[in-house]
Amino acid sequence: MSAVSALGRLRAAATGYAQPAATVRHRHLSDRPVVFVPYTMSGEAFAPLAALVGDDPAAPHLLVVPQPRDRQRRFAHVAGLATVLLPYLTEYIDTTETVERRNDDAYERALDAPQIIVPSSGGIEYMRLLGRSTRFRRSEGEYAVHPDVPLLGRWATWLADRARTPGSCVLLALTDLLTQTWATGQSDLENGELAALMGWIDPEPGRSGAVTAREAEGAPPAGPASAPEFDQKLAPLIATYDAAERAEDPHVSARAEERIRDALGAELMPTWRRVWRGLELLRELPVGTSVAGRWETDRMSYSLFAADLQSPDSRPQPRVPGAVAAAQQLHRREQAQARLESEQLRDDPLLMAGARLVGQAFRGRIVSVEADRMVTEPGKKQARPRPLMVVQTSDDPLLPLDTELECVERPKAKAKLIAVAEGPGDTREVRIELTGGMGRGKTPEEGSVPEPGDLLCWTVAASGFRGGPKWPSAEETPWTHGGPPEPRPAPADEGAPREPDEEELAAAQEEWA
Repeated sequence: MSAVSALGRLRAAATGYAQPAATVRHRHLSDRPVVFVPYTMSGEAFAPLAALVGDDPAAPHLLVVPQPRDRQRRFAHVAGLATVLLPYLTEYIDTTETVERRNDDAYERALDAPQIIVPSSGGIEYMRLLGRSTRFRRSEGEYAVHPDVPLLGRWATWLADRARTPGSCVLLALTDLLTQTWATGQSDLENGELAALMGWIDPEPGRSGAVTAREAEGAPPAGPASAPEFDQKLAPLIATYDAAERAEDPHVSARAEERIRDALGAELMPTWRRVWRGLELLRELPVGTSVAGRWETDRMSYSLFAADLQSPDSRPQPRVPGAVAAAQQLHRREQAQARLESEQLRDDPLLMAGARLVGQAFRGRIVSVEADRMVTEPGKKQARPRPLMVVQTSDDPLLPLDTELECVERPKAKAKLIAVAEGPGDTREVRIELTGGMGRGKTPEEGSVPEPGDLLCWTVAASGFRGGPKWPSAEETPWTHGGPPEPRPAPADEGAPREPDEEELAAAQEEWA
C-alpha cells in the first residue's frame, strides 16, 4: 500500500466518506458492456442457481436453474446463457482493420472487442470454472450437450485468461475498478463485497458512507456464492419443485419454478442495479492517456482467438499449459505488469505523488543544460550526443546511479541518473544524462533537449518490449521441465488458441508509443 493510499483510507475512516485514490480512470469501459451477475449454491463446487445478464440496465435476462444439482439442467442453463452471450462475443469479428507489421506482413484486428463486467473478483473465477467445466463437452454421442455449450466454454476460458493479464479490460470485476479509484475506511476483504463498497462511494442522501456501508452488510451478496440464509429459504421451494417433477405434475412444477424464479430475481436485482450505478460513477472520470493502447492489445488478442475458433484445426484450450507455453505466458504478463505500472504513473498525478514520496520519482526545475555534450560509449567508435542536465528538486530521489528514467511531460525523452547532490536550502540537485528521444542524427533534433527553466517530472523507465529468450518448441521441452508432453488420446484435449507472437506484440508496443 502506498503512502497516498494509506492517507486516503485514514481520511475516509475519519470523515466517513470515500476519498479519491486516482484522478483518472485506468481501465477502458465499453460504450455497451454486458453485465453478468452469476449466482451459485453455496457449499457446492459449481452448482449454478441463476444469472442476470444483459447490456440494458432496464431489461436484464434472468436465467434460473430450479434444481442446480441436476446435470442436465446445469448444461441447459449454460445453453441459455450462450444464447445471450455468444451473439455479443462474436459481433465484432467481421469489423476489422489491417495492421502492418515489420516484415511487410499484416493481420486483421477488430475495431472493437466485447467487454464483460462482473460484480466482484469471484465472478472472474466463476468464468474460469464455467470454461473448465464446459469447453471439453461433446455435442454428439452419449451425454451430449448443445453445441453452443463447449463454444461458450472456450470463450469463457479466453475471457478468464485475459483477465489475468495486467491491464486487460475484456473481463473486469467492478469491485476492482472501484477500489482502484476510491479509498474507503474498511479493509480489503470488506471492499470485496459490492454492497458495502458502494455504500462508501455512493452513500444514501443524508447518510455518511460509513453508515450506509454498515447498513448494507445484510444486503443480498454480490455472489457468485449465495448466502446460506437464502439457501435455507430456497430449499423448501426446490423440494416442492422436485416433488412435482417426480409426480409428473407440470402445473405444480411450473408454479414452483416460478416461485424459485421470483425469489432469485429479488435476490439478484440489487446487485444488478449497483453494478450499473458503479459504471455510471466510473464514466464521470476522465480516461487515462495510455488506456487506449492497452485496449488495442485486447482487440488484437480477441481477433487472434476469434480467427483460431474459425480454423478447421481449432481445438479447446488445454487444461494445463505445457512448460514452454506457461513460461511464455508468465513472460508476457510480467512485461504487461511493468508497462501498466509505468503508464498509470504517467497518467495520474496522484499516483505519481505516491512514487515521489517513496523516492521512485522526482519533479523539479532544470537549472542548467550542457546541450552539446558528446560521449563515446564503451564498445562504440563514434561519439553520440548525451546532453547533461541538472535538475533542482525538493523531492528525495532514492534511486541507484545509472537508473534509466523517462519524463512524464516528454514521453519520448529517456535519461540516465548520474548523480544526486545537496542543493541550496532543502533542495537536491540531480544530474541526469539524456540518452533518447533526440532523433537519430549526430546532433539532437530541434526542441528535443529540455531547456533551463523547464519544470519536469522524471520516473523509473518501463522495461519496454523485449522479445525474451528463444523459446524451444513443445517437442524440445527440456527434461528439467518435464520433457516433451505425452500425446493425449482425446483430440478435444489437445491444442490451444494461438497467442500473439513476438512480432505482433512488438508492433503493438510501437503503436502505444
